[in-house]
Amino acid sequence: NTVAHLMVTKAFLPLLRRAAQLEVGMGWHRALVVNVLSIVASVNLVEEKDQYLMVYPYRIAKAALNMVTRCLDADLKSEGILCMSLHPGWLKTDMGGSLAPLSVEDIFPEVILLFERLCEKDSGAFLNWKGETVPW
Repeated sequence: NTVAHLMVTKAFLPLLRRAAQLEVGMGWHRALVVNVLSIVASVNLVEEKDQYLMVYPYRIAKAALNMVTRCLDADLKSEGILCMSLHPGWLKTDMGGSLAPLSVEDIFPEVILLFERLCEKDSGAFLNWKGETVPW
């Protein structure tokens, strides 16, 4: 949940760097790294009755992936590569289950619109599928 994301990003760095040189400004039109997370990665939103409170490995891995995003942002922002974390919401997937309120089809158009709006101010951010900031 953490190291693999970093290794994949490192493997794609030559392509990301080449793409970043072709355009100006930051965004998906240039070079974009998105780490898909969960709201359970938020240290600030841990609550006593949270259903995921006892799922330490999952929460820790997702919080660590947020740190990977921030570190990549610090390293790559000067090269024009935008890095951000995305919480897509609770989705009806194998992991999310049938009780989840959203489907991938529900949020996909909003995620694409979010990606189109991303700019330098969003580099290093943790956003949900609506573009709202998720607390670290």
